[in-house]
Amino acid sequence: MKVRYFIVIAFITLFALTSYGQDEDIYKIEKLSVSSKIFNDMSPVLTKDGILFCSDRKLSVVKDVRTFDSKLLYNIYFAERSDSVNWKRSKIFTKDLSPLANEGPFCFTPDGNQIYYTSNVVQGKRAGKRGVSNNRGIFIADRTGDGWSDIRPFEYNDPLWNVAHPYISSDGKFLFFASDMPGGEGGSDIFYCEWVDGKWAKPVNPGSGVNSSDADLYPYFSERQELFFASDRSGGLGGLDLYSARLDYGKWIAPVILPEPFNSSSDDFSYFLEPGTSNSFFASNRGRNDDIYKLTSLIIRKNSCDPLVIDSYCYEFTEENAVRFDSLPFEYEWDFNDGVRAIGVTAEHCFENPGTYVVKLNVIDNITGKVQYNEVSYILKIEKTEQAFIASPDSCLTGEAITFDASGTYLPGWNVTEYYWNFGDGTIDRGITSNKSFSEPGRYEIQLIISSDPDASGNIRETCVSKNIIVRQRE
Repeated sequence: MKVRYFIVIAFITLFALTSYGQDEDIYKIEKLSVSSKIFNDMSPVLTKDGILFCSDRKLSVVKDVRTFDSKLLYNIYFAERSDSVNWKRSKIFTKDLSPLANEGPFCFTPDGNQIYYTSNVVQGKRAGKRGVSNNRGIFIADRTGDGWSDIRPFEYNDPLWNVAHPYISSDGKFLFFASDMPGGEGGSDIFYCEWVDGKWAKPVNPGSGVNSSDADLYPYFSERQELFFASDRSGGLGGLDLYSARLDYGKWIAPVILPEPFNSSSDDFSYFLEPGTSNSFFASNRGRNDDIYKLTSLIIRKNSCDPLVIDSYCYEFTEENAVRFDSLPFEYEWDFNDGVRAIGVTAEHCFENPGTYVVKLNVIDNITGKVQYNEVSYILKIEKTEQAFIASPDSCLTGEAITFDASGTYLPGWNVTEYYWNFGDGTIDRGITSNKSFSEPGRYEIQLIISSDPDASGNIRETCVSKNIIVRQRE
């Protein structure tokens, strides 16, 4: 007897999500030691060797550079890592850029061979004179050994408006920046250029789907197609607030404000996500000055998750001898050992639960009426997939309350201590179940992460699964 079985498996790709939360005990937030006690620091950029940032601190104890109205100029600083959590003393990153003008915010090309940085359009001694209108522009320099050279302006700079805060996507295809150039929604907007045929195409404004009539600044575009930026639009917690907008199949999903502790009643801006981690860095003046903060999620994450398996205990049974000799006057009765029987050479049956079943085949002689019981028997062992499990609707409407349930998780031998949920819209939760609603339509990657108590050796077991949810706009 041959047994053919069909198991329905749902394969779902996991995105490593940046998660934000409502519970501050899910996060650890700290002011970095590189921050000055009396000067302003902002726009962190993390590298494998350390951290770069902008600061208006004095160049030395006896020297500083100021504008005509006595404002300190910003320069780019670098602090090398001393270990995984500490930094060495900060120092000027380079003297090759714009020593008599502001430097930063800034970014690097993916290969690290070019720096794009914000500076004043008018530079040199003339920049420090009273009455000189001096907007911001983006400048580009090439790496040459330990220094930088061939400084040149971004082709879309204009002395009539500001072009600033550059950020290049990790694939090098898009340059995001902030500008008050014409064609915006008002105030300053986020723009982007696409790299086409070896140069940057004309700037594109993503429109009201991202920008507002207020100031939208400091863009950062993650590898997961999330655009982070700061805005003082209405509805925030106060001052500049951090927002994120997702790019989903070429369409921008409306921005959502990041909750506390990312945002506060003060200015919160210049977001950066450390590559390969869930560590977020940003600037805020929630203290005395603009300082750089690190926010670490205490939720455990993996770079990839096992696909969710939807168990289906459905099988097709065939008596091969009956197929070869189907002209004989016999009838075949299948007994599935769960109270259900079926007639036929081939029979399909779905078991309700996993377990061990002795499937028997009874043969009935249609001429004599004699029944030969247990002519063939087969021991079928059905096992439940060992995995974390997400039970939820596959789709819902905006604003509709739905429940995510992990009680179907089957992990024999585990003493599960934590259930973590990442919903892909800037919210997270804890617990075996979670009630949730989505404010915006789109496709969301739901991630469930489970961890256990430490074993005798102190090792904690972790696993995760993901599932797609389609949220449709409520009419």
